[in-house]
Amino acid sequence: MAETDNSAIDLEIIAQGGAGKPELRLWLRMLSTTKLISQEIRRRLRAEFGATLPQFDLLAQLYREREGLRLGELSKRTMVTNGNVTGLVERLEADGFVIRETPDGDRRVTVAKLTPRGETYFSAMAAAHEGWLRDIMADVEPATVSTLLGEIGIVKASANNHLSAGPAD
Repeated sequence: MAETDNSAIDLEIIAQGGAGKPELRLWLRMLSTTKLISQEIRRRLRAEFGATLPQFDLLAQLYREREGLRLGELSKRTMVTNGNVTGLVERLEADGFVIRETPDGDRRVTVAKLTPRGETYFSAMAAAHEGWLRDIMADVEPATVSTLLGEIGIVKASANNHLSAGPAD
């Protein structure tokens, strides 16, 4: 059995005794599950590819958009600040996985694209990532995964229906 980091408090502990608070308990369970899986994916990306989760996310966006993406669009899609996207792209460019171009010589616009080496690198990471998720969820029956996808979709739709108009803090 794999060693786990028990130093992080399970967020569900916050709602102990919250039998009358099912929405709180559901939210904390979803949050703690996401945190557990993200931590493991981050660990495996670092150990096997020397990559971070933000790098993986950025490469995934570029893999989907073969013509490349403007850095501002990358920032939106990855939910990373413009400054951090620039740093990520610079690092990936230094490693030979990404190139930056200025279309039509307009220096105000920078587009990032995967290099062939970047495509190969990301393809290997994506295949490993898919396998890791299968491994992490190996104890969950396929029918349960299917049911949960639908049920969590309902929760997501409800959340979208009740979003505030203003920006988050």
